[in-house]
Amino acid sequence: MCGRYTSTRSPEDLTQLFQVTDWRPDETLAPSWNVAPTDQVYAVLERAVRDQGDEVRRELRALKWGLVPSWAKDPKTGSRMINARVETVHEKPAYRRAFAKRRCLLPADGFYEWDPVKDEETGKTRKQPYFIHPSDGQVMAMAGLYEYWRNPDVTSDTDPDAWMTTCTIITTEATDAAGRVHPRMPLALTPDHYDAWLDPHHENTEDLRGLLNQPADGQLNARPVSMAVNNVRNNGPHLLDDVA
Repeated sequence: MCGRYTSTRSPEDLTQLFQVTDWRPDETLAPSWNVAPTDQVYAVLERAVRDQGDEVRRELRALKWGLVPSWAKDPKTGSRMINARVETVHEKPAYRRAFAKRRCLLPADGFYEWDPVKDEETGKTRKQPYFIHPSDGQVMAMAGLYEYWRNPDVTSDTDPDAWMTTCTIITTEATDAAGRVHPRMPLALTPDHYDAWLDPHHENTEDLRGLLNQPADGQLNARPVSMAVNNVRNNGPHLLDDVA
């Protein structure tokens, strides 16, 4: 799974990296070295321009991590839907509609996984966090889905509180360095697949599944980092400090 990651690039950098044409300065997020479920996160997505035929607009948006299906009665369900397995994402009721129509990319510097380690002095087992990231330092474009949820308690559609936009990260079997720490990992797309993945007019499920190949094979590094990352309230570059 992917339950924590880092996202420290500025919106200006992300708009250039992903050729974004529209972003909202009022949605600017602070750099985070400890992104956790239910946090606001950056997502790159494309939406059709109303009354403009096939024209689409690529946006950088701040979404809530933890997908809430449009039919959900309680938005709290999103906290349990932070990941979608690539093997079944196209057929699960909670994700299949978004998979066909609402796909996104979630930029990250890297992600965390935990490996149980036995303390030789106490005999107790502790979870050692590892930071897993592209060896070349490039951004990870994690494949994701997003969805809209309408708050039934708000009368007006134009009220900012009427709609909640949430997202989930697609995961796959872990490879390379990540596989030595945890059996699952986020699925990152290569730049040549960005356009096809984001295109809202591209709804062929089989074609879309073909884009979801094994990510970054042989190009990931994993290193143990500070136990401070275990607490979601901790944040800052010190979380990536090397440990023995």
